[in-house]
Amino acid sequence: MKKISSILLAGLLLFAMSCKESEFIEAYPDPSKLATSTIEKQFTGFLQSNRDYVLPGYRLYFVTLRTTINHYVQTTGWVNGEGQYVPGSSGVEDVWFNYYGTLAQYRELQKIYAQRPAEEQKEKKIFMLAATVYLYDYTQKLIDLHGAIPFKEAGLLSANGGDYAGSLPKFDSPQELYTMMLDDLKSIATELNGITLTAGYQKSFTIQDFVNYGDINAWKRYANSLRLRMLNRVSDVESLKARANSEIAEILGAATTYPIVETNAQNIQMNVFDLNTPINSTGLRSALESGATWYINFAGKKIIDHMKANSDPRLPVIFQPGNNAKGEYIGIDPMANTNVQTALANDGMAAVYNRVTFSGNNFFPGVLINAAQVNLIKAEYYLRTGNDAKAQTAYETAIEQSVTFYNKILSQSNNIVGEKNIPVPATAAQITAYIAKDGVNWTKAGTAANKLALIADQKWLHYNITQAFENWSDVRRLDMPKFSFVPDNSNNQTLPPSRWTIPDNEITYNSNYSAIKDQDKLTNKIFWDVK
Repeated sequence: MKKISSILLAGLLLFAMSCKESEFIEAYPDPSKLATSTIEKQFTGFLQSNRDYVLPGYRLYFVTLRTTINHYVQTTGWVNGEGQYVPGSSGVEDVWFNYYGTLAQYRELQKIYAQRPAEEQKEKKIFMLAATVYLYDYTQKLIDLHGAIPFKEAGLLSANGGDYAGSLPKFDSPQELYTMMLDDLKSIATELNGITLTAGYQKSFTIQDFVNYGDINAWKRYANSLRLRMLNRVSDVESLKARANSEIAEILGAATTYPIVETNAQNIQMNVFDLNTPINSTGLRSALESGATWYINFAGKKIIDHMKANSDPRLPVIFQPGNNAKGEYIGIDPMANTNVQTALANDGMAAVYNRVTFSGNNFFPGVLINAAQVNLIKAEYYLRTGNDAKAQTAYETAIEQSVTFYNKILSQSNNIVGEKNIPVPATAAQITAYIAKDGVNWTKAGTAANKLALIADQKWLHYNITQAFENWSDVRRLDMPKFSFVPDNSNNQTLPPSRWTIPDNEITYNSNYSAIKDQDKLTNKIFWDVK
């Protein structure tokens, strides 16, 4: 299955991951076992194809994030070892293959949609628009990890009638893909504003859509918030700087035309309602609690120290003290001797992610875009364009929203019985006191550079392991917070990388790789990483 990832996986096996779970059979028959599929059913198959990389599951957290991103941004603590800054091939391949499996489902949706009569296409355009927004979210993540990727020509083996030689996809420029997606998202926003569904099609869309449950306004907020995130990501790129600032101003200045996620009630996420369906987070416990020797659930020293120093009200909700730490929060220092690091972990002294909120919480949502994230983007934009008052408001609003976001996740947990560290949700008074702390307070920060550092800190704290891909992208782009690492002199990659490289199978089977081979180095920055 993995040998020709962006070609075969996204062509011949385009139904391999669609609706195959027993729970889906009745409602969503496996399209690979049907002579024909429908736009509606294929849309659902497309959404579910990457649910394990939205919901916090075992392979995402244990195989991929454990040894890569969570170390690079020091949200987790670990014991230093050889080769620790080279992303593991299995974890990288998992994301790559899942992306192209998801792209395969999208290409088949395009194919089915194109074969329908014009009137049906008009009535069901919402399925294509929503699918494109969802795909572009994932595409941005893959670009931000790898740089150039196959996209425009990828997944077309089925559409090309099985012509393998004619279906080898070229690698597309990451900046060109960003530009294309920004153009498309703006057009999609306009189309969504003009869509009205009949009662019948609204019901169908609601049934098939398990991300926003048929809420067109939510899809509008998703599209515009994603566009806002992408514009901010390229805001330091010289050729895109003017566009980024002008279009962000356009979005923020026209709330009716371009609604965005403003409150936690509007967060875009995969919610878990019934553990008897595939939409659940039951794999999170095994991912985070697979034994002390894997060092996955431990807290990093820097994040613990920051939260303790500023009396962060999220601290007891996100972390819990080690079993033998007598109530003290202690993080593992990446600069410490390995014997010291090992002892902290093995002796029950290091803090871990709170088991009620995280690992034991089968209802933990799959987060796509949320209000705190959007307000931190707004704060950064307003700061760089000289509107300090609006920047402060957005920054402080984001903090309040982040705290209540984690409170909400805690309140949804089904892991209370038998747990000794049941956290108390943070209060409004605690949030107010936290915002006034020297290490958090906007006014006391003084300079614009210091205020940007505050925003970077809050992004890091809020994203945490919950939005790990976003965390690493913003840490690289802003070059903040600053981290210290022990160099791995046993390996050519002595410090954390600037990107992931293309998986070996893609290199072997896609001859077009030669065009981007020189760019494909762990030390080469992604195009938006210009600091």
